[in-house]
Amino acid sequence: MEFKVGDNAVYPGHGVAKITGIETKEIMDTELKFYTLTVVDTGMKVMVPQTNVENVGLRHVITPTQADEVLDILVNKEKTSKIDNQTWNRRYREYMDKIKTGSVYEIAEVLRDLYLLQSDKDLSFGEKKMLAKAKTLLLAELTIVKDKKEMMSQEGVQQIFGV
Repeated sequence: MEFKVGDNAVYPGHGVAKITGIETKEIMDTELKFYTLTVVDTGMKVMVPQTNVENVGLRHVITPTQADEVLDILVNKEKTSKIDNQTWNRRYREYMDKIKTGSVYEIAEVLRDLYLLQSDKDLSFGEKKMLAKAKTLLLAELTIVKDKKEMMSQEGVQQIFGV
């Protein structure tokens, strides 16, 4: 997967990042090219070897069509997973695994499920943090792709994001 300086990318678990540079470094007598990223939300700087892009899950920002699919996942309450009868720590692990994949669809499912679950029962401290993290990750990417007015037009998304 190729990136150019100035491209937006998604670094799993951290969110949207801007490619700020492409550098060549010599490590143990081998020249390696690195993408230098700055995470938009936190300002954190990350260097990812070009040869390791797929392993770390670095990907391009979703397309407008994919954003529509994500919004559909968020508002489709019938397709929630049957995780809510499990103990909170098992749910937490399953949701964390989904977030770590970096898949925008998996993160949308976690957000939707936790949002719906909190209306039925109290979320654990970890689940509340995870809900906030999933919301931040997803909202950052969706706002790059979609107009905020477009998101506000969907009542379910408006409730979840509070936009």
